[in-house]
Amino acid sequence: MATQEDTHVVAELRTEFGKGAARRIRAAHKIPAVIYGHGTEPQHVTLPGHQVSLILRKANAVLELSIEGKEQLALVKDVQKDPVLQLIEHIDLIVVRRGEKVEVEVPVVLEGESFAGTIATQDTAAIAVEVEATHIPERFVVSIEGLEEGTLIHAKDVELPAGATLVSDPELVVVGITIPAATESEENAEAAEGAEGAEGEATSSDESAE
Repeated sequence: MATQEDTHVVAELRTEFGKGAARRIRAAHKIPAVIYGHGTEPQHVTLPGHQVSLILRKANAVLELSIEGKEQLALVKDVQKDPVLQLIEHIDLIVVRRGEKVEVEVPVVLEGESFAGTIATQDTAAIAVEVEATHIPERFVVSIEGLEEGTLIHAKDVELPAGATLVSDPELVVVGITIPAATESEENAEAAEGAEGAEGEATSSDESAE
């Protein structure tokens, strides 16, 4: 997770709304956002574009917002981007409090190489956990080093940090180790060629005997 200094963001309250206002905000290299949750009235704010874009490189970022002198923790819930330019158009934030647990999806990253001749197929890109809002892990690292064909790693096998609870189905398959179909076909072809070669040698021996 980013440090306190990285995530401290000065936000400005918005008084203008609509597509035109949003375009003007983005033209000024800022991002329109809304903050809601904990029974509070939604707050419409403007965030510094470059700083927030850097923070959002990490999943489940928690921003330490300063809004007109008041401090507020907020978890990034949704990021809307332009489908073509991939520029951030709007951000939804939910109010969180220190010590509060939240449910988030954390990316799973594979590390290492499976046994020679096998491939690792990642079936699940992220797993859901309940964790303290200010201690959300950036990722879960799963080692596949030396794993052999047929090995399955389930959500329950992923090591979680202290205080985190698995929300995803424990039997959810995260990664499986298999032998590529092409490799199996090649092995079958080689076996067939070997059988043909043996048959040819046997035929030659019979002809020589005659």
